[in-house]
Amino acid sequence: MVAHDPSARAHAGTSPTEAGGKRQPLIAALRRFLLILRQKRRAVARRETSTLLRRRRQSRRHSPLTRRILLLNIVPVALLALGAVYLSDYEDELIDAELASLLVQGEMVAAGIAEVAVIGGETTTNRLDAEAARQLLTRLVKPTGVRARLFSETGELLGDSAVLSETGRIHVTPLPAPEEPAEPPQQHWTDQIGDWLGRQFSHSDRFPEYIERPNPTQRDFPEVASALRGFNASAVRTMSEGHLLLSAAVPVQRYKQVLGALMLTRDNRAIAASLREVRYDMLTIAVAALGITVLLSLYLAGTITHPIVRLARAADEVRLARESRPEIPDLGKRGDEIGDLNDALRSMTDALWQRINTIESFAADVAHELKNPLTSLRSAIEVAARPNLEAEQRAKLMAIVVQDIERLNRLISDISDASRLDAELMRGEFKTVDLKTLLSDMVQHYAAVAAQKAGVEVELRLSANPPYEGLGHDGRYGQVFRNIIDNALSFSPKGSRILVELSREPRNGPFVVTIDDEGQGIPEDNLESIFQRFYSERPSEHFGQHSGLGLSICRQIMETYGGSITASNRKAADGRVLGARFTVRVPAAT
Repeated sequence: MVAHDPSARAHAGTSPTEAGGKRQPLIAALRRFLLILRQKRRAVARRETSTLLRRRRQSRRHSPLTRRILLLNIVPVALLALGAVYLSDYEDELIDAELASLLVQGEMVAAGIAEVAVIGGETTTNRLDAEAARQLLTRLVKPTGVRARLFSETGELLGDSAVLSETGRIHVTPLPAPEEPAEPPQQHWTDQIGDWLGRQFSHSDRFPEYIERPNPTQRDFPEVASALRGFNASAVRTMSEGHLLLSAAVPVQRYKQVLGALMLTRDNRAIAASLREVRYDMLTIAVAALGITVLLSLYLAGTITHPIVRLARAADEVRLARESRPEIPDLGKRGDEIGDLNDALRSMTDALWQRINTIESFAADVAHELKNPLTSLRSAIEVAARPNLEAEQRAKLMAIVVQDIERLNRLISDISDASRLDAELMRGEFKTVDLKTLLSDMVQHYAAVAAQKAGVEVELRLSANPPYEGLGHDGRYGQVFRNIIDNALSFSPKGSRILVELSREPRNGPFVVTIDDEGQGIPEDNLESIFQRFYSERPSEHFGQHSGLGLSICRQIMETYGGSITASNRKAADGRVLGARFTVRVPAAT
């Protein structure tokens, strides 16, 4: 059905040039679309990065960590201030002490009344002389500032210190001096606040209300009833203006006969003043402690948050750096956990930059090493593709192509092993390695192979005392020794000998494995260069058979396990080079 479609026939008959011309605008549009998407993605990444940096660089007006430190330090001071206001236990102690004082004072006044204002003797009936008792009562209690009321044995009121006589019931009210103003002085606002706080936290509602009656009797005061029965009693009541009224009643008796009851009353103004002074003192201490706590908390928070903010900003700069290398601030002199964190971040940053530089250098070296065989391949293939080339020359060129392909394959395998080696070493575990067994098995293997292929003898010599236990990994140590022996075989002439010797440094030092050959030695200028990546200087018959990564891998392995590897030349007495020597130091397991 497609063959009968005119548009299909027209398209089928279009030439490749015309079809390519039609596809070019579509390809260009797709490229522009992909370019726009890539630009948008980069713009979003830059915007997110700038936002992150701006957020880190802007100092917070209120640091969360500072708020937490302030809160935790202010809470104890706030509890102290609350305790200064809430002093109910202390107030109860003061009330109890005041009641005890009233009882003692009442007993003294009652004893004086019983001695002076009683009519009768030891063998006769005694009774109170009301008039004498009232006069004596006024004289005894007036200097103390308390109010005293005397009740008869029947419970009737006989006298009141606030009254001069029974007939007029004239209350005693002290008048101000002529030069003083008539109105009483106003209470300071701080005292008013203190009294208000005292009333709020004194729990005065637990006491009964005091009612001033014109003719009180024992029924109005239960403590008077107890005193008439011969017992001391006290009570606390609430006055209308919010103050407390403290009262104590004691019996008036002569020859153990109860003749009446004496009740002393006093308000709690002195107690309130004492509590107010204590509150002022405690609140002053609390305010001072609060100010000192806030200042010290801000200082402490600053010593914690500011270095952390600096480290966070430096970490962002390091993460976003492209060409330059930002430095982490040095806070190691603090000597605390933040200093330890700073040292760890600096070490981590140095290790990361070193790893990045190593990766970049490794990538550059890989590109350079891969370019040589690829160039050789390209040249050989271009020449071999000529039609007029002779068969013998084409065969030589194809041999070069095969050799370069093998070289590339070997190079890529070694590069892959080298790139995986670091991660494997970091994950690897340290364990005990029997160096004698490892070297013996290796020398036996190479003794047969070397004698058959290269005519070289491989010998093992033990110069250390057992045990031969090193610390590391037997597989990686075997890789090191194989690389060194392979290098020695490539430089050893036929009929020569390779000597592997195991010894140990004194004072329980590391094991030392030396591998000597009888080759031409190593140029003095290259004793360190041979451990660099892709360095290779070998005889022409071994060209292309080594990637130049073996010795570099050996050094990486030994440094990971705490050992070392060096190269030197063995020389005769006349200075003639006898061969190369590789020295490998393996840490001992003990």
